[in-house]
Amino acid sequence: MRSSGLLLSLPALLFLALFFALPTLLFLARSFGEPQWGFGNYATLLGNATYAKVLANTFLLAGIVTVLSIAIGYPVAWALTLMRQRTRKLVLAILLLSMWTNLLARTYAWLVLLQRSGVVNTLLMQLGVISEPLPLVNNLTGVVIGMTYIMLPFAVLPLQATLATIDPVLLQAGSVCGARPFTVFRRLLLPMSLPGIATAAVMIFVMSLGYYITPSLLGGTGTMMVAELIAEQIQSFLNWGLGSAAALVLLTAALLLYLGFAATVERRAVITE
Repeated sequence: MRSSGLLLSLPALLFLALFFALPTLLFLARSFGEPQWGFGNYATLLGNATYAKVLANTFLLAGIVTVLSIAIGYPVAWALTLMRQRTRKLVLAILLLSMWTNLLARTYAWLVLLQRSGVVNTLLMQLGVISEPLPLVNNLTGVVIGMTYIMLPFAVLPLQATLATIDPVLLQAGSVCGARPFTVFRRLLLPMSLPGIATAAVMIFVMSLGYYITPSLLGGTGTMMVAELIAEQIQSFLNWGLGSAAALVLLTAALLLYLGFAATVERRAVITE
């Protein structure tokens, strides 16, 4: 049975090896061979203050977007869990619809909303909250807002799936025993929902590391991310060596994060058994 299953998957594996793994390896190998063999591209990437700032921006932005997405997505996921089934299906459909909308169109929409004469600044000025328009685009603020909006469904869906498995009787028992709502949340709900939080956090952080369109449209030169650096090095300067070195650094960081998460999940499963 197992050998027949492998035989059936052979065409797909060959396709992936030929059109994904091989081109990726050839691309990454250029980081060691251009313009000359060695680790010169990595020394330039990690030793240059500008490139180091791009790497720091990427990890900082991915971390901020991850924290904000979880913080906003958690109450939304909990509210979805408490809703009636028909209402929950409707809200989930709206959430999924936002994911299916073209990413470029969503980013341009935020570019219009956040500009100095956009809806956000106009509304805040009319309400008397601010006296002059806030700089919400071409900086870190714009990128964080746009990417948090885009990543929010990836926080809500795994969190809602985890929260739906928690027996509400346990929370009611905590309240009956005299625990305050925040204590019930801190001692019961939060620990039981940690697998969903960890899954959402890893997924959002890894996806945010390689984002290109949103940072390039909503950010400025001071908030360049690694994906923009790769595109710039290859398209503008034809520097395939440095571009592929940056790609390998990004890929290694994502793989290490994933392997750490997988090892933690496996160790937790062994302890539970």
